Amino acid sequence: MCRRVGAPVCGRPNCPSNKRPYPGGQHGRGRKRFSEYQVRLLEKQKLRAIYGVGERQMRIYYDRASRKTGVTGEELFRQLETRLDSIILRLGFALSQRQARQLVSHGHVLVDGKRVDVPSAQVRPGQTVEIGPRAKNFVGVREAIELTPDPPAYLYRNTDELKGTLSKLPERDEIPLPVPVEERLIIEFYS
Repeated sequence: MCRRVGAPVCGRPNCPSNKRPYPGGQHGRGRKRFSEYQVRLLEKQKLRAIYGVGERQMRIYYDRASRKTGVTGEELFRQLETRLDSIILRLGFALSQRQARQLVSHGHVLVDGKRVDVPSAQVRPGQTVEIGPRAKNFVGVREAIELTPDPPAYLYRNTDELKGTLSKLPERDEIPLPVPVEERLIIEFYS
């Protein structure tokens, strides 16, 4: 997917798109002219790949965001960013979106003291997210804590207890994405 969109959406330093920034396959280096539709489609696919969300779920997030009173693009990002797996990633308990998703789906994450195993569960402001007792000793979790930088401004992290709190809903400019994404093009694609 990184090579398809021409940007390292996976966030890894050794991303294949850095070496070969053209789409994979026999005709990858060929066509250079992008239609308007393709530009919008690639932008949407980029956002889907960053958050690891399927097309049907993405459509549901867009529909919810368009019904809210705020700016649709910001609401879409807010919903994606308050998913439980995204919160785990931003708190620094996992190195990648897939690792965060696996931690949640295997039942190693507690929200307000209750085990939650749904990666798409929405976290509300004020809720506390913590790593379960067995997972606190996982090599991957320990490694992630050491390697990741401090979480964004809308999150509070207690590194000793492996806990974190969503203090407020994130603003668009506070969200740390691996590549720049234009939400205007995504909204145009869906509308």
